[in-house]
Amino acid sequence: MATIKDVAKLAGVAVSTASYALNNVNKVSPATMKKVQEAARELNYMKNGFASDLKRTKTNTIALILKDLSGPFYSELIKGVQEVTIRNGYDLIACSSVGGAQSTAVKFLKEKRVDGAIILAHNISDDIILESAREGFPIVVLDRKIEHPFVFGVEVDNFHGGYLATEHLIEKGHREIAFVSGPIDSHDNAMRFEGYQEALNHHGIPYQSKWKVFGDFTREGGYRATKMLIAQRDLPQAFFYANDEMAIGGLQALKENKISVPNDISIIGYDDIQLSEYVSPPLTTIRQPKYEVGALAVHVVFQALSKEKMEQYYKLSTELISRNSVKHT
Repeated sequence: MATIKDVAKLAGVAVSTASYALNNVNKVSPATMKKVQEAARELNYMKNGFASDLKRTKTNTIALILKDLSGPFYSELIKGVQEVTIRNGYDLIACSSVGGAQSTAVKFLKEKRVDGAIILAHNISDDIILESAREGFPIVVLDRKIEHPFVFGVEVDNFHGGYLATEHLIEKGHREIAFVSGPIDSHDNAMRFEGYQEALNHHGIPYQSKWKVFGDFTREGGYRATKMLIAQRDLPQAFFYANDEMAIGGLQALKENKISVPNDISIIGYDDIQLSEYVSPPLTTIRQPKYEVGALAVHVVFQALSKEKMEQYYKLSTELISRNSVKHT
């Protein structure tokens, strides 16, 4: 079956332009619209599958699509979405994006089984989102920017958060700072890494690739990445973990190797999950407004459904939370 990407390629336009044309959005010229529609006919493209030809009825339900439904970060986000959804008299369906394009989550999008959707799942492609968004079916993305009149963005300023974390370590006298990365295809992780690099550059500290290792935003990933750095027998002065889950795993690896935090090495995390305050030592971290992101995202969905005038993109700030895992050298 042809996809919107195939249509865009044949018509010689961007995927977003093809989406505008197929949704009759008044953002493209009549000539471009005609070219895209001819390409769609030639490829026998059916927008959004069989569901596009059905008369859609209101479901009073919002979908929240997440890469992972477990873990302390997601619980706060879900709580924010759920409370605002319920106050507006709607139901919430939270579903995992495991399986990507073949997942149940994508069926909710393509077949319009809900009235709107919030997505924090980097394995749901931009193309799928562009195919699905339309007037009366708004989508809010939490981990990327997509140009489309019915796709809205709510994002934490992860670049600034990454900068804050790294600068805090530098101000405490550290110059050799490792970055324990999350998934390579995570937009949030990429922004934190860019902030880390910018802070190093601003303070005249050269970036060293040997200090970048990969976890996967899990405790196990942080544990393994830390063990790998320890095995190099050339530890940096500090670790910046791209999330708290990895930092907690790293703490365990350091403890097993009798490396004291913060006496031997300083560490900082990201997220400020509840557990970060209760590990030993309590974790210095970057707090991001998890509940507020969820609450704002679903509020944007309801604004769009009500056809209110609104912004396409919102950015929330982060905050440094200083505890006992960073030492002044």
